[in-house]
Amino acid sequence: MAQAINQALRRVPAWPIYLLGFAWIGALFYRGATGALGPEPVEALEHAYGELALQLLIAGLAVTPLRKHAGINLLKFRRAIGLMAFYVLIAHVLVWAVLDLQSVARVWADIVKRPYITIGMAGFLLLVPLALSSNNLSIRKLGGATWRRLHRLVYPAVILGALHYVWLVKGFELEPLLYAGTIGVLLLLRVPRSRRLATA
Repeated sequence: MAQAINQALRRVPAWPIYLLGFAWIGALFYRGATGALGPEPVEALEHAYGELALQLLIAGLAVTPLRKHAGINLLKFRRAIGLMAFYVLIAHVLVWAVLDLQSVARVWADIVKRPYITIGMAGFLLLVPLALSSNNLSIRKLGGATWRRLHRLVYPAVILGALHYVWLVKGFELEPLLYAGTIGVLLLLRVPRSRRLATA
């Protein structure tokens, strides 16, 4: 089964991920601008972009466990998934800063005074060097080992993103906890089995 899936995936290019990603960003913005996202379109758009970014980060984290444990090879799509997560996250930050707060001073005040904003911004900043180095030239310049170490920053970044979401919601909501739990499972699956058994 996995072999058949991999054979089919070899014929699928990565560029449709960018096409679909940017189309979805635009469609969400259009829905917000035309009132289709409800009475609070800016807040709804901000939430939709943030949730989509987290979903894409989780999809990127799932690539290695799927290959190791299910034999499904999605490595050719991982860069596109990661970059689209970053682009959607930029949209999330811009909606918050430009449409919601509308002031540099208020943006800075939110980052300093609200812990969940501080955490979210820290996660975003951790992803910046990953996005900038997600190209073949950077791999050649940095060397494969250094490049891989740098890109491990995605782990704390996605954890911070999950904490940002959990802390953001008011009261108990299951959805943010499900995202956090999924991230925890995917990170655990990346740990070699021998190491998991040794620490059990």
